Amino acid sequence: MKWAGIAYMAVIETKNLTYTYPGSTTPSISDVSLKIEKGEFTLITGPSGCGKTTLCRCFNGLIPHFYQGEMKGEITVTDFNVTEHPIYELARHVGLVFQNPENQLFALSVEKDVAFGLENLGVPREEMRKKVDWALQLTGIYDLRERAPHELSGGQQQRVAIASVLAMQPEVIVLDEPTSFLDPLSAKKIFEVIRELNRNLGITVVLVEHRLDLTARYADHIIILDKGKIVLDGDPHEILCSEEARLIGVGIPKATRLYQILGKDGVNLGDTIPLSSEEMAKLLKEAFESR
Repeated sequence: MKWAGIAYMAVIETKNLTYTYPGSTTPSISDVSLKIEKGEFTLITGPSGCGKTTLCRCFNGLIPHFYQGEMKGEITVTDFNVTEHPIYELARHVGLVFQNPENQLFALSVEKDVAFGLENLGVPREEMRKKVDWALQLTGIYDLRERAPHELSGGQQQRVAIASVLAMQPEVIVLDEPTSFLDPLSAKKIFEVIRELNRNLGITVVLVEHRLDLTARYADHIIILDKGKIVLDGDPHEILCSEEARLIGVGIPKATRLYQILGKDGVNLGDTIPLSSEEMAKLLKEAFESR
């Protein structure tokens, strides 16, 4: 596939990016400068209203081409200057999965929904069939291809939304809180599918999510926003263990908090900071066995 042989380079880069919605006097994001490398799994989080969704809209050109407003600064995605290229051109390279899957599902069958983007790109019928089948099988919904999307569960609809983006084989997938309507078990299954796409196909994943107990374990890179600005940017293990992250109000994973509490009580579990219950259980087992 096209993702073989990943080279480490910035696939998304912003410099002093500032955006204000029409009619607003306060920027939704302000002086945002970041780099997301090709093949990374990047987690973007922060308190409600901190500008996460606005940033996602910048990544695929909805801002400034659909939401008019005022944009300042620079943004490039897959070597395209977002301000100079229309949404339909950027859509070949960046796929956006919305918070509510119902917002992007409208056809009479799952198969037609997944094929919609390819039809708009003018992909030949035989090639389209192969890509649709591939995306349906990859997301585990091939057996649902003839079902109407509105008849499906929330988790199944989310898989359809992801498949519809995958079928176009973008270099980057941006997911804006894609499991906010799902229970933890269904959400975990979705995140595992996303991680496999990132790991096996080299797709760059940008995930906006506040449920860090479920997602931190998958991330190579974390960006924390607060009041429209980037306040922390770097390695998830280091950042989520910082006092600053806790004070911002980010939902630090319970395993990480337990590690910190035990450390203050004199329990040495080593230098590896856990981000999940599985990682914490492993550390505790090793500590017990070493006694």
